[in-house]
Amino acid sequence: MITYMFRKASRGFSPGLRRFSDLKVTEHVPESPASPRLTEQASLYVHWPYCLRRCTYCNFNKYIPKENNEDIMAKCLQRETETLLQLSQVSCITSVFFGGGTPSLAHPSTIAKILETVSKQVNLSDEAEVTLEVNPTPVGMSKLKDYHHAGVNRFSIGVQSLQAKDLKSLGRDHNSLDALQTLAEARKLCPGGVSVDIMFGRPNQTTELWSRELSEMLRVCDDHVSLYQLTLERGTQLFKQVQSGQVTMPTEEITAEMYQCARTTLQQHGFQQYEVSNFAKNNSESRHNLSYWTGRQYIGVGPGNLNWVRTTGGCWLFLCNLICSRCVTGAHGRFVPLGEGGVAREARTQTLEPDVWIREVRQRGHGTRRRIQLGHLELLEEVLVMGMRMTTGINHKHWELFSPELSLLEIFGGSLVVQELLQHGQLILDDRGLRCSWEGLALLDSMLPVLLVELERGFSQKLAAN
Repeated sequence: MITYMFRKASRGFSPGLRRFSDLKVTEHVPESPASPRLTEQASLYVHWPYCLRRCTYCNFNKYIPKENNEDIMAKCLQRETETLLQLSQVSCITSVFFGGGTPSLAHPSTIAKILETVSKQVNLSDEAEVTLEVNPTPVGMSKLKDYHHAGVNRFSIGVQSLQAKDLKSLGRDHNSLDALQTLAEARKLCPGGVSVDIMFGRPNQTTELWSRELSEMLRVCDDHVSLYQLTLERGTQLFKQVQSGQVTMPTEEITAEMYQCARTTLQQHGFQQYEVSNFAKNNSESRHNLSYWTGRQYIGVGPGNLNWVRTTGGCWLFLCNLICSRCVTGAHGRFVPLGEGGVAREARTQTLEPDVWIREVRQRGHGTRRRIQLGHLELLEEVLVMGMRMTTGINHKHWELFSPELSLLEIFGGSLVVQELLQHGQLILDDRGLRCSWEGLALLDSMLPVLLVELERGFSQKLAAN
């Protein structure tokens, strides 16, 4: 019966990029500038769009540079950072994340200049988390010490696999020895501050092979692991290989089995799952990504990127469709533009193509292509979707920050569909808040449509009553 209801709910939420608020109430309820917990702080994401080559599975916003224009890119990143910080009027940046693309292609001085720009505008404390994605090649490894000296205190290493055959089929430009050496060097520089990206659901991969590889990886990795399920994207080389029959992908049942296998194996090695696809020990959770999942403000700098939706696991496709429905054209931020008198949070989308973005930044100080003021319901949808990704879910006090007049219990407590999820042990609603059970977290993509329907219904009823 639950399966039937999920299917029924999903019909209104097709894989097409439809907004859940197309049934929307248009009244905008502003986020008060007097709420310092929501508007005085933000995290910062900086996108470096360049790669040396494109991986066979990748459709992210990345470009193979025709010429070395790092100096121009660095200056434009600095200028846009300055512009958007002034516009947001935040007083503190809590974390910085350099993603891409391949940001480890950037010169360490570029990273230092951007961090210096941030420090001149706002408070960037010595304790702020500063992460850099690193491609584990000899070139990337050779610059780790200089990146650390520039201000980076956390590295995210894109290992993906330790199998030579798989690395080749994925189009990666490193081998397993490169990955292990890069990981060891990063751990020396930032002990406890190194994350490893591992990909499952690869061509011809079995659960048994995955289990052995993961156990091998956990013997050498640091205190944080991010799991990524390989997804086929139209237009990629891998997609064409699968379509032509050259490559065979694991079935959905097998990838689901791999995910559960990974969760169990990581737990056995002392890692605690704190989000759909992220695991940590010794309090090494990614503070930057936690700011996304808790609905905090964030500022996106650089040519269009969709970085933050890359941090998904079992519910990658659904969440990507939902969150990107307003920003498929490029990068985005979520903040209140207090510097121009704004009172409501905006979804801001960046220009995608680097050369066009550079021209726009030179002309007007930023490359923001599109701005949409978020209505109250839209804001609550995002808080719900992102918060339910965490194992702790959404507590009542946190929800009240965004919805002081409509509690979690009012929205979900009387729902028959939610009651069935509670009875089946997939969802928990108690005095702590709303969250998935261990079993339910793997089914999050199926439960979210149900929860969003109930949120929209409760919001509409409350509005009508007023």
